[in-house]
Formats: sequence, C-alpha cells, structure tokens
Amino acid sequence: MLLTMLGPAIGLVALTFVMAFVLLSARLRHMKAHPPRREDFASGEAAARYFSAVALPADNVRNLFEMPVLFYALVPLLLFTGHGGIAQVLLGWIYVVLRALHSHAHVTGATVRRFRLFLMSMAVLLAMWIGFAIDLLLSQP
Repeated sequence: MLLTMLGPAIGLVALTFVMAFVLLSARLRHMKAHPPRREDFASGEAAARYFSAVALPADNVRNLFEMPVLFYALVPLLLFTGHGGIAQVLLGWIYVVLRALHSHAHVTGATVRRFRLFLMSMAVLLAMWIGFAIDLLLSQP
C-alpha cells in the first residue's frame, strides 16, 4: 500500500489528525490556564479573540483543508485511470513530507521557513497535476 497513491493519502490524513490533536491539546491547556466566561463564546469573533493565544495550530488545521484538497482530488483520479505510477507515488510522499514540515514550521512560528515549505509543496502538487494531465493526454488514442 505504501507504494500506491493510497500511502501518501493516508499519510496526509494522519498528519491532519495529528495537527487536530495538537490544536485540541493547545486549546484545552489554554482553557485550563484561562477559564472561559460565557461572553468568550458569545460569537465567532469572541471565540477567536479568546483562543488568539493558540491561533497557530488552528490556522494550520484550517490550512490542511485548503491546497491539500487538490491532492485529495488527484488521488482517486490517479487510481481510477491507472496513472498513479512510481513517480506520482514518490511525488505524493514528497508532498506529504513537505506538508508535515510546513505544519511544524506553522505551529512554531517559523514564518519564512513556513512560506518556503508552502511554495515547495505547491510546486510538487502542481508537478503531480501536470504529470497527470500529460499522462492522460498521451494515453488517448
């Protein structure tokens, strides 16, 4: 399974769950240290202000549902068309590793490093889509 596109897809899902648990842990610690009042959750804006001290993990979890959607859309297309070869699997794993490094940089506040990792992961994802499009075009009769 690790040599199919399912491996990187499961890896990215695992990363998303890990970061969701990081977020949950940060929020629970924040709530224990600063017990919330009713008005802290009166609106979305109030809750955002209350949790502003632990915003980085929340931002990262939200980010894992932005560009990775294009990865998740590509995986079944690669599997369905049979174009999920070793190059795509390798690129998929590179994408997952870059996203994991990006998540680490995101929650530690390493802004410049995070931006570079984001650009690299986006370039890998673009290469995957371009490779898929080329393979698809070349396989047409």
